[in-house]
Amino acid sequence: MNRQSTDVLEPRTARRHGSLHQTPSISGSSLAEALAPPRQGALRLLVVENEARAADLLVQGLRRHGYAAESVSTGAEALRTYQGSDLVLLDVDLPDLDGLEVCRSLRATSEMPIIAVTARDSELDRVLGLQAGADDYMSKPYGFRELLARIEAVMRRVRPKQPAEQVLTHGPLRIDARLREIWLDGRSVGVTRKEFDLLYLLAAQPGKVVSRRQLMTQVWEDSWSRPGRTIDTHVSSLRSKLGSSTWIITVRGVGFRLGHP
Repeated sequence: MNRQSTDVLEPRTARRHGSLHQTPSISGSSLAEALAPPRQGALRLLVVENEARAADLLVQGLRRHGYAAESVSTGAEALRTYQGSDLVLLDVDLPDLDGLEVCRSLRATSEMPIIAVTARDSELDRVLGLQAGADDYMSKPYGFRELLARIEAVMRRVRPKQPAEQVLTHGPLRIDARLREIWLDGRSVGVTRKEFDLLYLLAAQPGKVVSRRQLMTQVWEDSWSRPGRTIDTHVSSLRSKLGSSTWIITVRGVGFRLGHP
């Protein structure tokens, strides 16, 4: 992604010889997180990018935001390894194969979302990319936050929509979405709007780990900000109101799941 101007890894930027250069600012813990193996339950992204440094920065940034991102540098590698991915971020300017043909081949065998990326930004280029099967098209340079928003927007469109259950029961815990009420052992538990949404999201997926990124996106409707203390504060408050810390289990480095006292 040669001219990509993104804020991957919250970089510091400086002008040099008329172009925008980036110097990523990464703490030791952030670097370890960025280079960690893909997290269980995270959305799996395949980055197809032939520039090694650009690919590394993009993968690190995506991992820091909760995605299980990997990269390949050629179209042939993309066609060999795309299976198992949830979304492909495809640079159509590849060294070995025509990127639009790679896009067509992926679309012919899979319904997996594809976001095409290229330095070509004419209307014809965008039309050709979408006609080749891309779900979205981004022109370089682009902002990393815009990329995150587009990934979430594409995934919202392709995720199957299932009717939400109105009343969830988990042992002595009862959550009524119609009345937005929570009952535990027959007593009403007073919670805030965000606390209710957070607990309902966990209870709607019993046994599944819900990532911090998913919580930020679905509860706070924020796919840009890094998950921070906001989630932990609400989880702590819920645990207190439910009378036990074991109602919400922390899965270190991933997110949370519904537990049982």
